[in-house]
Amino acid sequence: MEPIRVLVVEDDPIAADAHAEYVRRLDGFALAGVARSGAEAMALLSAASAGGAGAQAGPAGIDLILLDMNLPDAHGLDLLRRVRGLGLPTDVIAITAVRELQVVRSAISAGIVQYLIKPFTYSAFHDKLGAYREFRLNLIGQAASTTQSEVDQAFASLRPAAPASLPKGLSEDTLRAIIGQLKTLEEPVSAAEVASTLDLSRVTARRYLEYLADGQSVRRSSRYGTRGRPEFEYRWAR
Repeated sequence: MEPIRVLVVEDDPIAADAHAEYVRRLDGFALAGVARSGAEAMALLSAASAGGAGAQAGPAGIDLILLDMNLPDAHGLDLLRRVRGLGLPTDVIAITAVRELQVVRSAISAGIVQYLIKPFTYSAFHDKLGAYREFRLNLIGQAASTTQSEVDQAFASLRPAAPASLPKGLSEDTLRAIIGQLKTLEEPVSAAEVASTLDLSRVTARRYLEYLADGQSVRRSSRYGTRGRPEFEYRWAR
């Protein structure tokens, strides 16, 4: 199977760079481009479908769009409808902070294959795109016609029975508590400060904070002006 060619559509520079790097890290995927607006996305899609010089994906076009819903010149749903209206054989995964049920339902009706809510970890990104790749493999491996069981198997791969698990030793309840604290703070905090507030050990708090930092959910930076060993501080990314 050829690599799945991916177009990242995201206006936030930090998120766009992170999503592009995530794609590069995945086996079986290739970055076809990054668009910071709906207009840029449509230009890249048109060039790719025509095999134009502006399309890194080449004549075969773009297989998958990672689509943010909040773009500077268009809503993601409007862009999705334009893609569908052009008849482009491109799948779409929504990657967005938008949680409104009506938007989610509209995105599903318009034919997205996955919906990933920001912020998320690389592990969640890996699992979603891995499930999508399995879905494509199941469909490509079939003949011109198919059976009910083969269709069921393909769609089942998009919706794993169990959610992605946290690394060993981390709990969902503690992770939610730390995320809740970080979201309420204006200033960055250290592991020691988080530990004191939530009655955790400093080592435990740092494990969770490093896990969130690795997944781009929090921003990690060095704290200067403290005595002893260098210390990191953490701020919620959004």
